[in-house]
Amino acid sequence: MVSAAAAVAMAALNVLTYHRLTYERPVATIELHKKGDRFFDATLTEPPIEATAQETSRTYEIHGDEWRIEARVLKWKPWANTLGLDSQYQLDRLSGRYEDTESELHAERSVYDLKPVSKYHLDLWKLARHDSRYAPMVDTLYGGGVFMPMRDGAKYEVWITQSGLIARPVNDAARQAQAGGWS
Repeated sequence: MVSAAAAVAMAALNVLTYHRLTYERPVATIELHKKGDRFFDATLTEPPIEATAQETSRTYEIHGDEWRIEARVLKWKPWANTLGLDSQYQLDRLSGRYEDTESELHAERSVYDLKPVSKYHLDLWKLARHDSRYAPMVDTLYGGGVFMPMRDGAKYEVWITQSGLIARPVNDAARQAQAGGWS
C-alpha cells in the first residue's frame, strides 16, 4: 500500500511539470535571425507561468525553410476535471523543416528537446501511454505541432488552444513570409 501511495504521489508531482490549459494562451515567442542559406538562429521565449516566475529565453540553430514547435497535451476525464484538473500542456520539441521532401530526407536537420528536466522520475505521459490502468484519470494524450516559414527578423507568437497549437505573425517580416503562399 505504501508503494502504491508513493507511486500516486510521484505521478501527482510529475503533473506539476505541465501547465494548465483552460483557455487560449500564449506559450512562446519565436524570433528568427538568418545566419546563412536555410540556416537561422531561433530565439524561443516562454512567458512566465506563475506571477512570481520570469520569462525564459533560449536560442537554437535551426536548419530548413520553416520552424516547427510541438507540445504534449494531457486531457483529464470529466470526474478529474471536477477535482480541479484542467487540460495541461508541455512544450516538447523545436525543429527545422524543409518545404521539399528531398531536402527533408538529405539536408542537415536540427531538433531540440524542450521538455523541462524533472526531478521526479515518474513520467505520467509515458505511464498513461504505455499502460492506462496506472493513470485512470487521464482521458486522452495527444501531441500537436505548428510550423511557419523562416525569414530574417520574423517574429511569431505561439498559442495553445483546446484544439492544439497555433502560430500568429507578430511583425511585418513574419507577415511577409506568410504571404508567400501561407495566407
